[in-house]
Amino acid sequence: MAATQRPAAPCIVVEEQVVFSFTALCRACGADAQQVHALVAEGLLEPAGSGPEDWQFSGAALARARTALRLARDLDLGLPGAAVVMDLLAEIDTLRSRLRHR
Repeated sequence: MAATQRPAAPCIVVEEQVVFSFTALCRACGADAQQVHALVAEGLLEPAGSGPEDWQFSGAALARARTALRLARDLDLGLPGAAVVMDLLAEIDTLRSRLRHR
C-alpha cells in the first residue's frame, strides 16, 4: 500500500518587530476590512493606535489573524468560537511549557 503524502502547508515567517498597517494586514491575511474589524472587536487582535486609519499591528498579529479566520471558516465556528479555541490552544501551550520545565 502506497503512503499518501499531504502537500506542505504554506508557511510565512514574520518577525515580531514587523509592523503592519490596517490595510497591509488585510492584504497579508487575505481578509477584507470588515473581517479585520471583527477580529479587533472580538479581542483576537489588539492594534496600537486610535482607529483603523492609524492602527498598527505586530508581526504576530498576522499569524493570529490567519489562524482565527481559518478556524472560523474551516470549523464553521464564527469568530467568537475561534476566539474560544485560540484561548484554549494558548492554555494548552502554557501547560505543555510548564510540564517541560519540571
